[in-house]
Amino acid sequence: MNIPRCKKFSGYKPCISYENCLENGCQMDSPDNRMGTKFLIISLDGLSNVLLNTSVLKSIKNKFPESTIYWLTAEKPKPLLENNQYIDGIYFWNETDRMILRSMKFDFLFNTEKSISVCAFANEINAVTKKGFLLNADGQVVPADEDALDNYRLGVDDNFRFKENKKSKIQIIHETFGLENKNAEYIYNFTEQELKLIDDFKRQVHFDRSKFYIGFNTGSSLKFPDKKMTIGQHIYLITELLKNDYMRVVLLGGKEDTERNLEIYDAFDSETQKKIIYTPTNLGLRSGASFMNIPDVVITGDSFGMHMAIALKKYVIAWFGITPPAEVELFEKGAKIIPEAVQTPAYASNGHNFNPELISESDLNKIVNLVKRFCLIQPFKNMIDN
Repeated sequence: MNIPRCKKFSGYKPCISYENCLENGCQMDSPDNRMGTKFLIISLDGLSNVLLNTSVLKSIKNKFPESTIYWLTAEKPKPLLENNQYIDGIYFWNETDRMILRSMKFDFLFNTEKSISVCAFANEINAVTKKGFLLNADGQVVPADEDALDNYRLGVDDNFRFKENKKSKIQIIHETFGLENKNAEYIYNFTEQELKLIDDFKRQVHFDRSKFYIGFNTGSSLKFPDKKMTIGQHIYLITELLKNDYMRVVLLGGKEDTERNLEIYDAFDSETQKKIIYTPTNLGLRSGASFMNIPDVVITGDSFGMHMAIALKKYVIAWFGITPPAEVELFEKGAKIIPEAVQTPAYASNGHNFNPELISESDLNKIVNLVKRFCLIQPFKNMIDN
């Protein structure tokens, strides 16, 4: 029996009514529908990591135009992978989906995860070539080959990560998988419904296309609470920026930032509040991304919000306290703020703990000036937008 190697053929119903692919051959044959080279990507831990790892998708397609890409992830990051033209199937970290994947055969396994359980599962996958991370006979996470060595050292060698490494994580994940990085970018696509939501929300808040909108991603994950500025620092920045009539502010964040954003918003009088857009924080990842698409500039700590802003190709002003700045690629659309306190020998020897209070007024003023500079080098906004 000749089973079609076609992405559309499921084996339990015809692809086209009354067309028999088994007898007459595939009726939907095209380069896009052929299985070609099969990949399984494992990336399930951390929203930022999953979003960053989408940067390899186009690179895979450049090297293997006829290919099928499956992605194994957790439930929480799943929305980040939806509506992605390069992903043919999404599986979840549960018993049923792991059973299915064990029964399949792949040409390449790309495992980004360095956990013992995930690497043990990677060992079980039937793949001709395995890249990334596996588990050795002693139950230790190890690189699958030399291509993953720098990536591996980021986790086990503090001197390498915090002092020696100058590569971005995008470059490192490409090297890990033996791919060429041709200016690879994150891949995140809105649906038509989401684009309509963005336009509807702009009308609701009386969006003024002649103004520059400055987004504040005010929070960070609960796991890394020091990746956000203090409420007072946000109030200072907003106060300084709104001294310029051509600027408006957009407050952004997730459900854990609801009270924080309300406190920032309530710190201003009613007239100033008219210049601040408070966006909902409890509608989920993709709605949050939709609201982040509103501003021209996003000010953020090194958090998931920063990675989303990069994916949306915003001008990003990111400050760093814990993560080495070299690991983040802004694609020449932004600036990195390294607080003065972080650059001192005392900080370098304290185990890389960071207190946002160490962000000085001088650091904050750098952010204000960067926003002003961004606005000044785009003097024809009205003409462009209209």
